[in-house]
Amino acid sequence: MKYTLFLFACLLLPCVASAGSAAPDQSRLAVPGAPLQTASSPSASLTVLRAENVPTLVQAPAHGARLIALWSLSCTYCEPNLKALAALQRAHPNDFELVTVTTDSIHESAAIMTRLRQAGVAGFPARAYAEATPDRLNFLLDPQWGGEMPRVLVIRADGTRVGVSGELTPGQLKKIL
Repeated sequence: MKYTLFLFACLLLPCVASAGSAAPDQSRLAVPGAPLQTASSPSASLTVLRAENVPTLVQAPAHGARLIALWSLSCTYCEPNLKALAALQRAHPNDFELVTVTTDSIHESAAIMTRLRQAGVAGFPARAYAEATPDRLNFLLDPQWGGEMPRVLVIRADGTRVGVSGELTPGQLKKIL
């Protein structure tokens, strides 16, 4: 059952993996006029997320949308969600940018990177909490978020935002686009 959503996304949307291109720069988000970042490398680095980094992360992109996939190592439904979002992004590489953010500490980077590789999202921009007060980061990322996992925050170029909590359904995946 846990891979049903991923399989549905692959059947509903063409799963096209980009091959032969360079890995995205983990330190920068999309800039005006630049193409959205996509996964193309099986491994990438993990970047710290501190309070001062949040405004840039949640800023509306120049075009398309930014999907911030909030997850944690202890979350049961997070890995299937990450797989479904990766398949969606690969099928629509010019429509949105996928950024993963784990609420786990950057000090758990080895376990975090292992999970990102297992979910097939290690090549996407990835952040991990690096603050002593994770609840503060939760609030700064999404004031409407109560901390439930998984959570996807969709930020569109027009500045609108929507948050989706729980395991993604095929209907929710369609609404994300």
